[in-house]
Amino acid sequence: MMYQERRNGLSYYRFASLDSTLVADAIFTRQGGVSDIPFDSLNIGSTVGDDPHNVAQNTALMFGALGISADQVVTSRQVHGRHTARVGRVHGGTVIPDCDALVTDAPSTFLLMRFADCVPVLLWDPLHAAVGLAHAGWQGTLRQVTAAAVEKMQDEFGAYPQDLRAVIGPSIGPCCMEVGPEVVALVHDALPDAEQVLSSLNPGGHAQFDLWQANYNQLLRCGVGLIETADYCTCCHQQEFFSHRGSRGRTGRFGAIIGLR
Repeated sequence: MMYQERRNGLSYYRFASLDSTLVADAIFTRQGGVSDIPFDSLNIGSTVGDDPHNVAQNTALMFGALGISADQVVTSRQVHGRHTARVGRVHGGTVIPDCDALVTDAPSTFLLMRFADCVPVLLWDPLHAAVGLAHAGWQGTLRQVTAAAVEKMQDEFGAYPQDLRAVIGPSIGPCCMEVGPEVVALVHDALPDAEQVLSSLNPGGHAQFDLWQANYNQLLRCGVGLIETADYCTCCHQQEFFSHRGSRGRTGRFGAIIGLR
């Protein structure tokens, strides 16, 4: 179950399957920041054209709402790939290059990624005390970045997939994710469940691509034991979340954070 919290004027969502006494998790909305239209208002994306001072202030507001500091946070330069990195306290305050999933078992080390329709996938291993965060747009989904994050937690921490808890956060839904024939062909080439995750195929070759189901299926194939899905479309709820597709590419980025307390 997804539930909303508010602190210091900011609104963010948390998830019942992640124990709040052990895990700090938050998917922030776009509300409560200082940026102007079209980045209004809690934009934390520094590469979208917003004033860097506003981005810095928004980021500080976000960290303040969680009671964490910038030197505890690790983020990455997201490139819609599948590369996954293990990070720890030594990486606090840094940006990992060309990386779309992060994992850690270090307490008080928080993973941050930025979204505007792509799928945030949060992972927690309660047995080995480790967490992960993946950024899965349609390209990352085809490259199976979610599966790569699970495999990294297995390799680095000895995680058993059946013990993992996973959350598929707010992101563009199949209602709004129409793709053309080129992407339809790529889905068929890359995913074994193409027929399940594509629907409403029309004579022009366009279809609706269900990124939620595609990432859910990746987690299932990995053997993940508990999967929670927000089922909340960012494109349908642009008053709460930035949507790249809904704004035709001119918008900000909202933040997703997870870490061990």
